[in-house]
Amino acid sequence: MSAELLSCVEVEPSTRAERTILWLHGLGADGRDFEPIVPYLDLPEELAVRFVFPHAPQRAVTINMGMIMRAWYDVRSPQIHADPDLGGVRAAATHVRALIARENERGIATDRIILAGFSQGGVVALHAALRHPEPLAGVMSLSCYLMDEASLERERAAANNAVSIFQAHGSGDPMVPLQRGIEARDRLLGLGYAVEWRTYPMGHEVHPREIQDMGAWLRRTFAGE
Repeated sequence: MSAELLSCVEVEPSTRAERTILWLHGLGADGRDFEPIVPYLDLPEELAVRFVFPHAPQRAVTINMGMIMRAWYDVRSPQIHADPDLGGVRAAATHVRALIARENERGIATDRIILAGFSQGGVVALHAALRHPEPLAGVMSLSCYLMDEASLERERAAANNAVSIFQAHGSGDPMVPLQRGIEARDRLLGLGYAVEWRTYPMGHEVHPREIQDMGAWLRRTFAGE
């Protein structure tokens, strides 16, 4: 199944790009949401990293009274595990695959691509990465959870069994409770994935120390190619 190529905000390195971080925003935000973080990650210029921040499609979101906003999938209940929009997350994953394919066409090998995402974006990043047929460099999943867990063991791709995963969560997150993140971590560890887990004294947001830790993980992950 193919998907239209989403419009994106892109931050190019000072030299020709050799690596890509594909970063998905959360519900109701857009591709500009995480663009300001780029300089604070302190990535060496020689890594030549291109940042791609796609805009999610516009859609009605049930939990927000059917308002139209950018969302990777519908949210139908305050209990995030209740009535999940499995079709929506799978459709979002096709958009991610299309963006990975475009990076391949632009000369970036899949094993030099990291998928990242916050909240909904993190859910989609994990879903897409663990099922991707070619090895990725890593996955950065922030303040999120696992969706479609029942199919994961059956659908996961052997190519990404050893993919590096950075997972971070706020200890006081009112939107995606910490327990959901812990459950995702434990499920991933139980399947043999390498997870670097961090918690921060925050809600559903990003913490300054988290940005430092993300930068350190990104540097290590790209260095270990």
